[in-house]
Amino acid sequence: MSLVFILLLVAACFLAYSNGANDNFKGVATLFGSGTTNYKKAISWATLTTFFGSVVAIVLAQELVKNFSGKGLVPNELILDPNFAISIALGAAITVYLATRIGMPISTTHSLVGALFGAGVMAVGYDFNFMKLGKTFLMPLVVSPLMAAVASLIAYLLFRYIRKILRINKDDGISIQKVENQMALTSGNQMQMESHSKLTASIKNDVNTTYSGKLLGISFQKILDSLHYLSSGVVSFARGLNDTPKIVGLLLVINTMDIKWSMIAVAVVMAIGGLMNAKKVGITMSKKITPMNSGQGFTANMITGLLVTTASIHGLPVSTTHVSVGSIFGIGTVTKKSDVKMVSKIILSWVLTLPIAALVSALLFKTLEAIL
Repeated sequence: MSLVFILLLVAACFLAYSNGANDNFKGVATLFGSGTTNYKKAISWATLTTFFGSVVAIVLAQELVKNFSGKGLVPNELILDPNFAISIALGAAITVYLATRIGMPISTTHSLVGALFGAGVMAVGYDFNFMKLGKTFLMPLVVSPLMAAVASLIAYLLFRYIRKILRINKDDGISIQKVENQMALTSGNQMQMESHSKLTASIKNDVNTTYSGKLLGISFQKILDSLHYLSSGVVSFARGLNDTPKIVGLLLVINTMDIKWSMIAVAVVMAIGGLMNAKKVGITMSKKITPMNSGQGFTANMITGLLVTTASIHGLPVSTTHVSVGSIFGIGTVTKKSDVKMVSKIILSWVLTLPIAALVSALLFKTLEAIL
């Protein structure tokens, strides 16, 4: 086993681990954020469904594997250079890992695009295919979160309208209390007590929004919780389907590992990364963008799952992170509860992702070229 093979394998595993740590919880963020389930159950469900998506990617996501091998962006002879693939994998992995440490949900896809650009330009200069970079990679990354935000906003308004038609009521945990206040009044030598009553409304922060009513004889809340779990599984499945091929594409240059076994190996390491190091990003996604209930979470997940799955099948390298954050923000726009300051920080981290990954991968390529 050559040193180059070992380095590339380690780099790909580091990228898979960082990807799992930053991305695995995003599919189930609404489950945890809405109080539908706890963190442990949410990450377990995410791990299972993401792994399933990674395995299915063997059949459905071959186009993404080709795109992220660098084919069409740089000359074919460079694609066969292991230093190029190692630089891309490590450049993206370092960027994603650093973001994970500070709890910022960034895009592995965006990191890979930046790393492809940095190493590619360092290697071939103006022979790099800038037109394909913009059309195939950058355009979907920019458009997808906007589409997700608009789609989730429209879907939520539609579902809310249908809920009202079906006369399904929402309990926001608001309680009305009658408070008795007594005032002492002095009249001559006698003291009289006068009682005043008033109603006060208080919101119980520890009470989650629930939905009353039945549909086909079944509690609507139970139906919604089941659909919420299903939609979270769909998002995690879509993420595994979309992200695994991008990492496997880097391993094609060594032509040593079978693509099926590469997919499985990447899926396993992604699962480990999510189980061990996903909590910081999970808290940001679940609690810090906008408060949500189970109905809102289901809506955001449904839009995210549809967009990411469709993109994966058509070979479009969208970011699950961008789509998921866009969907959650769209819900927060309707409810007017979005934390704009936190969203601004997340967008800033997205803006910085590409140049940081490009710079790191360019320096790595130059270093590896000099020593190997």
